[in-house]
This record gives sequence, C-alpha cells and structure tokens, in this order.
Amino acid sequence: MTLGDWIAESRSRVREDGWRGVDKSAYELYKGVLRRVGDRRNYGESIYDHPWDALVVLDGCRVDCMREVAPEFPFIDRVNRFQSAGTRSDEWMRANFSGRDCADTVHVTANPNSDEHLDSANFALLDEVWRDGWDDELGTVPARAVTDRAISAGREHDPEKLVVHYMQPHFPSVPDPIPGDAMSRDEFGDRVGVWERLRRGDLTRNRVWESYRKNLRYVLSDVNVLLNNLDAHRVVLTADHGNGFGEWYVYGHPDRVPIRVLREVPWVVTTANDSGSHDPESWMETTETSVANRLSALGYR
Repeated sequence: MTLGDWIAESRSRVREDGWRGVDKSAYELYKGVLRRVGDRRNYGESIYDHPWDALVVLDGCRVDCMREVAPEFPFIDRVNRFQSAGTRSDEWMRANFSGRDCADTVHVTANPNSDEHLDSANFALLDEVWRDGWDDELGTVPARAVTDRAISAGREHDPEKLVVHYMQPHFPSVPDPIPGDAMSRDEFGDRVGVWERLRRGDLTRNRVWESYRKNLRYVLSDVNVLLNNLDAHRVVLTADHGNGFGEWYVYGHPDRVPIRVLREVPWVVTTANDSGSHDPESWMETTETSVANRLSALGYR
C-alpha cells in the first residue's frame, strides 16, 4: 500500500469512527506526514516583529474559544489572529528567543520548558514561576502565582518589555478538571492524557471543550487582576500555540504540524494601569518535584 493509499484509507475510517478505528502507531505516522509537509514551509511570526510593552501568553489558547468568552471580559475588544512560530511551547520559545538579545525583556513564565529552551543570561530577568509556584495537587501552576510574580516584576523592575506566560488554558483544567488528566512522571505511559482519550473516543468533544473553556475563563479572570496592577500602555494577549480538537485528525498540539488551529492564535490589544489594588503574595512549593515530573504532568513527555 502506498502512503497516499494509507492516508485515503485512514481518512475513510476516521469519517466512520473518528480515529477509534486507527491505532496509535498509525496516528503517529499520520502526524509525521504532516510534519514533513510543515518542514517545507516557512511560517510563523516573531512576537518582536510587533509593538507591545507587555505580552500575556495564554498557553495553548485557540482563537475561537477566546472569541466565545470575549464578551465576558471588558478588556477584550477585538480578537485578531496571529501566526505563531510554533505548535508546542518549546518550539515557540526557541523561535522567539533563541539567538536574540532580550536584554530589554523581563520574562515571567509558568511553563517548565523554559528550563531547557530559555537562557536566563539572555533576559533582563527570567522568573521561572514553575520552580517554586507549582501546585502538586493541581498538576500545574495556578494563575494567581503568575499574576503575583508578574505584578512584582513590573513594579520592581519597570521593564521596557514584560512577557507573562500563564500555563492556562493548557490542561489540566483548574476549575473543571477531567479525572485522570494530570499525571506524574512515574505514571506517564501507563495513564492516558486528555487528548489521546478524546482521539480514542473515551471523552466527548463537548466535555473536553467545556473544561478547556472554563480554564480560559479562569486565567482571564486573573489577567484582569494583572491589568489593574501593572503599568503598560500597549498590552497584547496571545498564545504560544493552539490546540487540535480533531481538525485534520489532529488532537492536542504536536510539534511542527502546520494546521491552522495550531498556528493561528489570538492577538488582543489592550492596556494596563496600576491601581495598586492588589498586593502580590509569595509563592513557594512545599515539596521537591523534578522538571521531568512537571513536564510529564502537562503532557510534554
């Protein structure tokens, strides 16, 4: 059977069963084909090609989900589209920051991929909130930990540019967790993440979308606190990548896959003014957890 025949047959089976009739190895082969197509294309924009004083990164946020919840948040006027330079956080980090002088940038991040893909010497300050703000019960970094550290960084350093990278709406969902979603390093491989369970049909799209949307509302509520306690004339809300809910038979956010729902992310322009209404707290972990464990809990390994 040729590759074209296999793709045609797989597409037919997917139409009938939605990937339940296609095993995981075949699904991985299909993603490999998409990557080969993507490797031949020049896509994505640098965040530094556009003006901003503060860049708020919502991890794995889709444009359509942002547009669904936008009317609930007065600081969101218009949700534009932006072509991200990555379809995974590590890819996005390398594309935007590797080899670039970021001496004017303070970077506050909840994403553990920074351990390997960001160089602290390259920034005015790199504050890796996940190192001491991780919540073992949630399996992620709560939004308030990032908000507090970003407010402190803004007030103490008054940076020319501030990047604030939240972990949400990336799963696990804080307000509406899906049982079995977050996993430890030891459990990884034995337990199946939310995207694979959706692909197999163990979870419905509506159930996963509801949890994802609630997680976006959760983080945007905290972004509201940030915007009222930060001085920045031009603030942009965006994402490092999107997420596939079955479009082109892709689930989650595999690297180097050039489909629209992974590459196109929100680009919302707003502003921030420090009212002094919130006093940041200190966030310190109580248990020692490895970087690999945290990446596994987020589904990266």
